Amino acid sequence: MNKIKDILITGFALFSMFFGAGNLILPPFLGFNAGPDWFLVTIGFVITAVVIPILGIIAHAKLQGTMYDFGKKVSPIFSIIFCILVYAICIILPAPRTASVTHEMAIAPFFDTSGLLTSSIYFLLVFIFVMNRSKVLDLLGKYLTPIIIVILLAIIGVAIFLPAEAMLPSKLKTPVVDGLMEGYQTFDALAAMVVGAVLIISINLNSTQSFAEKRQLIFKAGLVAGFGLFVIYTGLILSGSVHNTEFPAHITRPELLLALGNKTLGSAGATLLSILIALACFTTAVGIITGTADYFKGLFNNSEQAYTLTAIIGSLLGVVMGQFEVGFIIDIAIPALMFIYPITIILILLNTLPDQWASSLVFRGVVITAFIFSIPDFLKILMPSDNLTAVIDVIPLGQFNLGWLIPSLVIFCFLNIFKYFNPSTAS
Repeated sequence: MNKIKDILITGFALFSMFFGAGNLILPPFLGFNAGPDWFLVTIGFVITAVVIPILGIIAHAKLQGTMYDFGKKVSPIFSIIFCILVYAICIILPAPRTASVTHEMAIAPFFDTSGLLTSSIYFLLVFIFVMNRSKVLDLLGKYLTPIIIVILLAIIGVAIFLPAEAMLPSKLKTPVVDGLMEGYQTFDALAAMVVGAVLIISINLNSTQSFAEKRQLIFKAGLVAGFGLFVIYTGLILSGSVHNTEFPAHITRPELLLALGNKTLGSAGATLLSILIALACFTTAVGIITGTADYFKGLFNNSEQAYTLTAIIGSLLGVVMGQFEVGFIIDIAIPALMFIYPITIILILLNTLPDQWASSLVFRGVVITAFIFSIPDFLKILMPSDNLTAVIDVIPLGQFNLGWLIPSLVIFCFLNIFKYFNPSTAS
């Protein structure tokens, strides 16, 4: 019984770490645009927003180290650079997005103030909490997530069982691929590497279990968290689809979630949801900047100055970026995600495989291949051209922004066959 209790407690804690408020605005909008194709977009979204992140937790269960361990088989320098890039992306994009979501869902509907004022006050408070590491956040996280889940399940239940009389056709040409790409915007694959390391540290501080016992605990807790994410995401996508005739075509992601809350729970329920999501946004921002500051503190020999400077830079970036609309932040995140996500997915998948299939040679070859073939997708967003489109069209799945996938799989198979016949070439 104690083991089941530990699994559930750890699983719920892990779920709350993934449970970013920004993620909640993505699924309903995806369903809104998908209409009758909601099931297809759900498949794509679940792959990149649930399956890959939970595989990241399973990889952590195998490694039981830090984010650095994910890339060390490529090279120590690569792993350090990768970690810096991940943390930099997190404080530049998802952390400021929490301020933007807060403004659009909890401030703008009630007060006629600017996004800059909201982001300035918001990240001043974030900086204070990061520097003081207040236990208030732990209390908020402990009670906040269950309340939001109850409200969301109520919205989902009412929305599904009282659908609109009609449904608009899908606006998406490739629903599964659109779901995959929208799943990138949750940042959950990156979060898996970050929060998984936090989970390992927490378990090590509070447990005397063996390596194998901790591996089983993390593995099963990951499945619990994954099931929770699957239920919420699927329910929100379906809710957006069955009510897509009832809201204007130009509605934004935050507006849609609020509108669904208002329709199903009334204005009081929608208001409560917006306040709770604002608080959840705040805890997410503090967690991101604290984690980033901790990393750079460790990188510079536990320097408190490095921690403070990182917290200041992260908060200032939050003020600058957080004043923009959520849609704008989501759009400018696309190039960064096209660049970092293929490498992140490859590292997660390779670290879940048995060691005999994931030698250092395989790691280097597959990561380099994924990096090279993700460059066209990255450049296509920054500076589209006919010549670049022609190159992308030649690459298998290139037109779907997945040009890195087949080449990486081919190199993975080739290097493992090569290693099988030349066992002395790679460890």
